Amino acid sequence: MDPHSRLSQFNQRAPKTGPFSPSVRFEPTQRVTLDKYTKASSSSMPSDSPLFTSRPIATNSRVKQDEQFKKDMFLAYVNKAIREKLNGHSKDFDDLVDQFSPNKSTLAPTVPSLQLRIWLSALSHVLSRLERRHAPLVEAIVRLPWSTMDAVFVKSYIVFIGMLISARPEYLSLVLNRIAMGFTYQSGLLAVASNLEGSTPLTRRVVYDRQHALLEHLLNLVPTLPSSLAPLLVRNFPHKRQPQAAHVAYIRNLLRVTEYCSELSERVLGLIVDRALMVDVEIQVELEELEDAEPTDSELFEFDPFDTIVGQEGDSSDDDEDVDDGLSDLSSDASSDGGAEDTLTDTRHIHDMVSKLDAILRLVFDHFNKLHSSIPTVLVPSSLSLHTTTHDRDPQSHEPHTLLAIQFHTLLAIFDRSILRTFKSRYTQFLLFWYASLHPEFSDLFLGLLVDKALFGSASASAVERAAASSYIGSFVSRAQFIDREGAQRAVKVLCAFLEAHLDAVEAGNAASNNHSVFYAVVQSVFLVFCFRWRDLQDEPDEQEVGRKTWISELGVVQRVITSDLNPLKVCSQNVVHQFARIARATDFTYCFSILEANKRTPYPVFAGVAPGSVGPQELHTFFPFDPFKLPRSGEYIQGVYREWATVAIGDEDEEEDEDEDEDDLIEECPTVDDWEHGQGGSCMPITASKRGESDDDGLGASFGGMSISPAQSRKAAMAISTS
Repeated sequence: MDPHSRLSQFNQRAPKTGPFSPSVRFEPTQRVTLDKYTKASSSSMPSDSPLFTSRPIATNSRVKQDEQFKKDMFLAYVNKAIREKLNGHSKDFDDLVDQFSPNKSTLAPTVPSLQLRIWLSALSHVLSRLERRHAPLVEAIVRLPWSTMDAVFVKSYIVFIGMLISARPEYLSLVLNRIAMGFTYQSGLLAVASNLEGSTPLTRRVVYDRQHALLEHLLNLVPTLPSSLAPLLVRNFPHKRQPQAAHVAYIRNLLRVTEYCSELSERVLGLIVDRALMVDVEIQVELEELEDAEPTDSELFEFDPFDTIVGQEGDSSDDDEDVDDGLSDLSSDASSDGGAEDTLTDTRHIHDMVSKLDAILRLVFDHFNKLHSSIPTVLVPSSLSLHTTTHDRDPQSHEPHTLLAIQFHTLLAIFDRSILRTFKSRYTQFLLFWYASLHPEFSDLFLGLLVDKALFGSASASAVERAAASSYIGSFVSRAQFIDREGAQRAVKVLCAFLEAHLDAVEAGNAASNNHSVFYAVVQSVFLVFCFRWRDLQDEPDEQEVGRKTWISELGVVQRVITSDLNPLKVCSQNVVHQFARIARATDFTYCFSILEANKRTPYPVFAGVAPGSVGPQELHTFFPFDPFKLPRSGEYIQGVYREWATVAIGDEDEEEDEDEDEDDLIEECPTVDDWEHGQGGSCMPITASKRGESDDDGLGASFGGMSISPAQSRKAAMAISTS
C-alpha cells in the first residue's frame, strides 16, 4: 500500500490527549463524573487518574533570579551615578537622590518600601566610595521618615546606617542630630506628610522605640558617641513656652537614653534640672491665688503623649504656641484698655507653667523611684557606695544600691552647680529633698555640703551663695521628717558655734565691719529651726529637773546674739523673728519683745551693709527653699517625708493669757506670715486687721503653714547686702 495513501494505517492513530505515562498511554479513556469527587471524598483522590497526573511545580529559583537581576541593575545604576557625579554629570545622581525624597516633586509617585530596601542594599556596596560631593544623597537618606514605615524596612535601615557610620564617621553628627530630633513631640509628622508607601498609623511609643533602637545600635559601634550626642540633645530641648506634651515626650526619651547610655546620665539630668529651673523661676505667686481661675488645657492634660497616633493630634498645641508668642515680654506695662485681658493672659501663662513644672518633676521623681524600687532593702555601705566617683559609670559592674549612691552624687553636683545659685526657685530643689530621704547618709552628705558652703566659706562660694546655703540648712532641718533628734541637734550646734565665733571676731575687731550677710542668714536659720524643732533641742532632764525645760548648751549663744550690736532681730525676716519671739516666750527660752519694741524706734545697724542716711532694707530677704510643696502630681512624693507646720505648732491653750498690752500692740503692728500678701511684681504687703475684717488675736498656731514665708524679692536684697 502506498504509504502516502489517505487510507494508510499510519493515519489511524488516536489524537494525543495528554502527557500520559507509557504504562497507560494506550488504555481506554475512563469517563469521569462529578459524583466521584464529592466534598466528602475529595481528600481521597486517585493518584493514577489521567486528568490529575502530578506536574513539576515552579520553584523560587526564577523569583530569586529576578530579584538578583533587579539588585544587579540597581547596583549598576548606583555605580554609574556615583561615577558620573565625580565626572560632573549629575543627572543620574539627582534621580537617585529623588528616590529618597518623595516630596521633592508632587508629580512623582511614591516609592514602595521594597524598592527603597533594594536601593539601600545597592548603596551598601559603595559606601566607601562616597565623597563630600555625594553628601546630598546621604542627607536625603538620613531625612527619610523611616521610623513610621514597615518593620522590615526599619530593620534594613538600621543596619544600613550602622554600615554608613562605620565606613564614613564624618556623617555621625548628621545622624545623631536626626535622632535627637526624632525624640521631640513633632517627630513623625514629616512621614505622615510624605505619604510613603509602607507608612502605617503608629503611636509615638513605637516611633520612639525605633529611634532608641537605632541609637543603641550606633552606641555599640561608636564608643565615643556620647560626647557628640550631648550638645545635640541640648539643642533640641523644647523651649519653656512650648506645650506640656512637648516637654513630657522629650524628657521621657532623655531619661530612657540614660538607661542604656550611663555616660550621659549627669549631663541629661543636669539639662532637665536647668530647664525645670527656667520654668520654676516664673512661678512667683502662691498657688492659692490661682484657684479661682479657669483651668487651662495643660491642666486637663491627662493622656499619655506616647499613646497618641502620629499626625492625629489636635490643634491645641498650635493654640498654645500662639498664646505664648504674645507673652514674650511679660514685664512690659499694660495699657489701661487691655489691663483685664493681660491679667487673664498672665494668669493662664502661670497656670501653664505650674502644670508644666509639675509634669517635669513627676517624670524625674518616677525616674529616681524606678531605681529605688528595684532595691529590696536600701542599705548603702559607706565604705563602697557613698565614696564611688561619678566617673565609674558601667551599670553592669555595680549593685543597685551603688547605682543609687552614684545617682545621688550626680544630683548633689547638679545642686551645687545650678540649684543653689538660683534664688527664686520654689520646687525644683525638692528633687534633692526627696532623694536625701532615702538613706540617712544621703541627708548627712547634703547637710555636709551646705555647712561647707555656708560656714566654712569654700573658695568658690560668694557671700550670696553662703547666705543661700545657710537658708537651705535651716529650711531642710526644719521641714525634713527624716532628720531625727540627733541630726537636728548636730545642725544647730554647728550653726551656734559659727555664731559664737563670729561674735568673738566682731568684739575683737577681726571681722569685716561692712558685710555680715552670712551671719544674719545663719541667725535666721537658727530661729526657723527653733520654731519647728524646739522639742528636739531640749536635753534629757535629770531626775532633779523633771518638769523643767533644759536646752542644749550651744543654744546659750542665742541670747548673746539677739542682744548684740548686730541686732539680728531688726535685720532678719520679720515673719520669722516674730514667730520665734512668740515660741521663745511660750517655751520660756528667751524674751524678745522688749528688743522688738525698741527696734521700732531705732535705725538699721550699719553692720547690715546700709550706708548712713539711706533707707535700708526692710528685712533680710533670704529665702526659705523648702516652703510647702503645692504641686499636685509630684507632691505625692513629698507628702510622706515633709513636716507640716500644723504638726508642730503650739496651740492657743499653751499661750499665756496675761500678756502685756505693749506686747499685744507690738504683735498687731508686726504681722505674722498669714498677715502678708503678695502684691504685683512679687512685693510683700501687710494685711491689716481691718482689711481682713477680723481681729488680730491669732494664737501661736497661725503662722508658717498657710502661706510661703519666702520673700519674693530675695535675690535683689541679698545682692545689695553682700555687695555693699
